[in-house]
This record gives sequence, structure tokens and C-alpha cells, in this order.
Amino acid sequence: MAVKYKVTGEFAQSVTCQLDPDQSVFANADKFRWKTTNVSIETRLSSPGGAQQAEKKGAGLFGAALATTAEVGKRALAGQSLAFQWFRPSGGSGLVAFAGELPGQVRALELDGTLGWFAERGAFVCAEGTVGFDIAFTGLGLGRKAGQGFVLQHFTGSGTLLVAGGGSLIELDLASYGGKLQVHAGAVAAFADTVTFGVERVGGLNAQTAMTAMFGGQGLYLVTLTGSGPVLLQTTLHHTMVAEQEREDDERHGLAGGFLDRL
Repeated sequence: MAVKYKVTGEFAQSVTCQLDPDQSVFANADKFRWKTTNVSIETRLSSPGGAQQAEKKGAGLFGAALATTAEVGKRALAGQSLAFQWFRPSGGSGLVAFAGELPGQVRALELDGTLGWFAERGAFVCAEGTVGFDIAFTGLGLGRKAGQGFVLQHFTGSGTLLVAGGGSLIELDLASYGGKLQVHAGAVAAFADTVTFGVERVGGLNAQTAMTAMFGGQGLYLVTLTGSGPVLLQTTLHHTMVAEQEREDDERHGLAGGFLDRL
């Protein structure tokens, strides 16, 4: 039976999961918000599909340790926390709540073993323990051009996956748009693994392209999503919130420094 959940809020949504005794979810530590006292938190280096799967396949404890080390290394390259937090109830059902990285909407994706999902590294909120997790490398050159790093998170298997996006989440089916969309890199939240992620130049090398790169806020490249399947885009761009936070931090530090200078 899938994990029961309830999404609440409007501008800044959160999700509350009801876990039965045989159910668990995993998440990054910064997505957890609150829980009932009968839900335990366990920090693990492994994820579904990691060391546990290696051990089941007969790799033994040493093979499982190697799998865990490789997985931690990939998450470090992805800019993620090195460990997951696992949540499991005892003595009956329990509740645990999560929220996204940016104020915005939460969306539940039900995986049935036939279709997986790629997610931008900040979009992942939590997933049922039966969902497999991995890091997908898109390539250093591709990631540099996209301005979003060179890794994506890949979720497979069966179970409930919860993702979030800044502002509003917009779901589009590529088949309705000729099988291809050009997207601002900061707007990508998640997409089915039947969709191919790429990057292409905005026009040729000319004066107009230079104007777009210098004053359009986008640079020379757009992310391309091709193939068939659903795509989730967010209306608040990743870098918009980051730049705002950095500006506020600089202002606070500047005020603190000015005060100390007057002492």
C-alpha cells in the first residue's frame, strides 16, 4: 500500500506523510519539518539501490561498503548532503512533514516500476523506502553550459516520490509540443526518464546573441527537453532565490560590520 500523504498550504506548500508500521520514507535533512514522537529518525549513508541492493546481490559486506562509498562520492559531487535521513514509525501509524527548498508547490509522483523520474537537485523532497535513488551525470561540458551543474537525481522502482518547485509547478507533455521544448535552466524541476536532457545555443554567434547573453539574463544556452513524457517546470527560477538570499546576507554582514567599526 502506498504512503498516504496530504499537501497543505498555498504559496509555500508542505506535505505530511502518514506512515504505517511497515512503511518508511527517506529525505535530505533540510527538507524535514516536524514529526510525531513515535516516528524515529535514522541517518544512513546508503539509499535504496545502494549498499543494501549490493548486499542482496551477493556482493557481501565489503561490496556493500564499496557501493556506499561510491554513492556518497556521487552525492558529494551533486552538492547534496552525504547522508539521508530515514523515518519509520513504531507502535502504530505516525506522521512526518516535509517542505521544499523554495517557497512553492509540492507534487506527488507515483512510480509503478515502468517509468522513472529525473529531478533537479533541489527538487527532491522525500520518497517512499521502495523508491530507488541514484545520481545521473549529464557531463561536465553540458552542465557548465546549462549553468545548473552536471548532475541530476534519478528515481526508479515503485512507490511515492514527492518533489517541489519554486512558485507554481507547471506540468507539460512534450508530445503536445512537437516532442521538444527549450527551457530556462533555472525553471527545470523534474522530468520523466523517457525525456532527454540537452543544451543548445540561442541563435548563431552574432550581435543579437551577444545582446541576449549580456542583457537577457539567460546567457548563450537554453536547456532542451526532447522525446515524450511529462515535464515539471517551476515559475520561480533557482538562481533568483539564491541571488536574493546572497544579497540579504551581504546587507546583514555589512550592517554588522558597520556597527562593529563604530565600537
